[in-house]
Amino acid sequence: MGISSPGIGSGIDVNTIVSKLMAVESAPLNDFDKKSASYLAQVSAFGNLSGALGTFQGALSGLTSVSSFQSLVSTPSDSTVISATANSTAQAGNYRISINQLAQAQTLGSGGYKSTTAAIGLGAKTTINFALGTVSGGSFGLAGTALGASLSSGGLSTGSLSLNNTVIATDGTTRSARLLADAINAKSTTTGVSAKPSATLTSATLFGASGASSYGDVDTSAGGSYALSVGGVEIAAQASGVASGAGLTAAALDTALASGAISRALADANITVSGTAADGTLQFSNADGSNIAVTEVVTGSVTGGIDNSGTANVGSATTAVGSIALVSADGSPITVGGTNPAGAGFTAGTGGSYLGASFTADATRTSGNIVIDSSNNTLQGILEAINKGNFGVTASIVSDGSTGTGATPNHLILTASATGVSSTMKISLAGSGGNPPDPALEALLGYDPAGVQNLSQKAAAADTRATVNGIAVTSSGTSIGGAIAGVNISALKVGSSTLNVSKDSSTLTTSVNGFVKAFNELSGQITSLGGYNADTKSGGPLLGDTTLRNLQAGIRRQLSTSITGLRGTNLTNLSQIGISFQKDGSLTLDNAKLQKAVNNNFNDIAGLFAAVGRGTDPDVKFASSGTKTQAGDYALNITQLATQGKLQGTQVLPAETTIDADTTWSVTLNDTTPATLANTATISLPAGTYNPSQLATLLQSSINGVSAFANAGATVTATIGDDGKLKLESTRYGAKSNIHVANATGTDISTVFGSGSSVDGLDVAGTIGGYTATGDGQTLTGAAGAPVEGLKLTVTGDAIGNRGTFGFSQGYAYQLNALAATYLGAKGAITSRTTGLNSSVKDITKQRDAFSSRLTDIEARYRKQYTALDTSIASMNKTASFLTQQFAALNNG
Repeated sequence: MGISSPGIGSGIDVNTIVSKLMAVESAPLNDFDKKSASYLAQVSAFGNLSGALGTFQGALSGLTSVSSFQSLVSTPSDSTVISATANSTAQAGNYRISINQLAQAQTLGSGGYKSTTAAIGLGAKTTINFALGTVSGGSFGLAGTALGASLSSGGLSTGSLSLNNTVIATDGTTRSARLLADAINAKSTTTGVSAKPSATLTSATLFGASGASSYGDVDTSAGGSYALSVGGVEIAAQASGVASGAGLTAAALDTALASGAISRALADANITVSGTAADGTLQFSNADGSNIAVTEVVTGSVTGGIDNSGTANVGSATTAVGSIALVSADGSPITVGGTNPAGAGFTAGTGGSYLGASFTADATRTSGNIVIDSSNNTLQGILEAINKGNFGVTASIVSDGSTGTGATPNHLILTASATGVSSTMKISLAGSGGNPPDPALEALLGYDPAGVQNLSQKAAAADTRATVNGIAVTSSGTSIGGAIAGVNISALKVGSSTLNVSKDSSTLTTSVNGFVKAFNELSGQITSLGGYNADTKSGGPLLGDTTLRNLQAGIRRQLSTSITGLRGTNLTNLSQIGISFQKDGSLTLDNAKLQKAVNNNFNDIAGLFAAVGRGTDPDVKFASSGTKTQAGDYALNITQLATQGKLQGTQVLPAETTIDADTTWSVTLNDTTPATLANTATISLPAGTYNPSQLATLLQSSINGVSAFANAGATVTATIGDDGKLKLESTRYGAKSNIHVANATGTDISTVFGSGSSVDGLDVAGTIGGYTATGDGQTLTGAAGAPVEGLKLTVTGDAIGNRGTFGFSQGYAYQLNALAATYLGAKGAITSRTTGLNSSVKDITKQRDAFSSRLTDIEARYRKQYTALDTSIASMNKTASFLTQQFAALNNG
């Protein structure tokens, strides 16, 4: 292509001409740019508004619930003893709290084993049942053997006995069970061990055996005399000169003991009489453990008397000595030591068990089974089976560090997962197929607080024990609820503290100030974006924008309207608590007026900000509401109360029901449509004979012990009605509540439930304000499209029909939060507006690009036209120059 230089031939400045023409042609581009910049400025402004509104909504979110305004503060005087929290139902006041004992979980330990992987027993299939419950009666400690006769004469030397490493002060005067118990009890504060002497009882054969008396007729005819004393009380005597059979005989002795004077004397000595001398069963006892000396005093020649059928009686003396039982104050093992613990009736070492106690399973606690056979009959296998069961007991293996030949360092440790006395363990073992359980497993794990205890208790299950203003309270955990209404106390250690519960006016004031601050910040941003500055004669980027104006008007309208639907309060607008508008549209707070409202209407202030629902029926509670729920008073009519799925037995349970070995039932709980596999499980019922109460407890704990049910929050209750029939019931309410039981193996379910069949639960049904509502369990929800849309009420109680009225109100923070939501989010007004603006910017960009393309064509056309003109003029100039030259030549010629 040739080189082009427009204008050279003609002298016309084509580039300048074209540039100036194009400057005129492209003038509309500036209009496009101005429009685009204006829209983009509005998009940016809406972004700022969205941010400010989002911040405002965030500040409001914490003010839409009642708890933000009705909180109380709990302050202990000693925060190392207790901590506490209070909710809006608590009453302000001062409380004296003493923590006397902290809750703890029971821990059991086995004897030592050499290996954790060696087989225990022969591997016979054994089902092990773990039940949790409460021990009552009896005590935990050690039962001593009868004290030696030498004690009554020589006492117990110093250092003979120590308990929990504390030496008990004994000496030569410690000559009875009672005195030994007194010595032990004197140290109980240090040792944590007390002693109870058993009743001292004379020998059962002292006066005879096998129904025959060995007390011979007393004969003093040879000039002697005879006297019989018990515990220092003379109960019979015979002077000289009385022949055998004419005086003191076994029958005469019984008569003497029945006389008022001797009976009273023995009673004064705390001695009771049982049996008779005539049939050889006569015994004397002393309930306080004091020794009982039985003495025959003889002078001269005498025959007959105790164990004497006619031979010479030279007198006799025998002393009955009792025994003692040691009681651990906290259920922990007792360590016995000293130089002669056998003299006190004990063996050196550490131990303890429940004595004379009974065990009652807790129906609210889970019960579980594990199966041990040849595949897992090791310490490790048992541990894994227990922990996999997830029924409230955890297992571990602890080594005591012993080494060498014959060392058995490994101990199986079982700990209840929960604290409290109701978490005491009972472990029962059963064989399979009619066979007994593996004896080695029985020796390892068998544990019944009311029977054989092959495991050792290392720590007893204990409740937290406390007093609140002098009233004794207990809790299975370290958290104490209900002692003070609305207050939850956490026990941290034993000790005393006061607790002050007061209105948290600081938090309320902060919440109100936070509301004012959040509003003013939003108001300032709105003014900045949509206001007009008279000084600079300029407006904000959203000046006159309808979206901004609607938002601003909506906020002011809501804040200027009194709250409706509130019950039991005179507070209906912000001015009553000191909040008012200023001339610039911002809010101001009168703190003095707010404080007055706090003092006089503390619980009512929440209604000005949060969503509040209150009904005339105390069994109808406000659950929640939706953004479309309208404030107002609504009549409530219930046509169907929510019910629970149940299996009701039809037969009266006998005094005892026998569950056969290897009994398993299939249980389906709270199943869905279509069915869910996890809602069905097989339970194993330990073989045995159960009374109705025990059977109900067994079923409830066995079903609740299924981990799949527990993970889904599904539980049941089993109760015996006044009619003696068993009812199994899901704790859930509504159409999703159901319980079905089917036979698998062993005892048939008809043995327990007769011909009873399952009945599924029903949802609550009714209307709110005359509008239809949907039930889900005990929750009734207002239907869509109605003023009560989204209003959720929890309906309990036992009445159907008219249930009074329910008032629902929306506080200012709640309303503004809902209003903000309509402007924010993917479907909000701001998003819609910015989407439109961005679309306009895109359209302008397209128009500008199209116009720019046309400008290119126009410039090309201009250049083509002016280049042609340039060429024509250049040609004419060339012709003119040629003609000029020719004319000049002609003239010269």
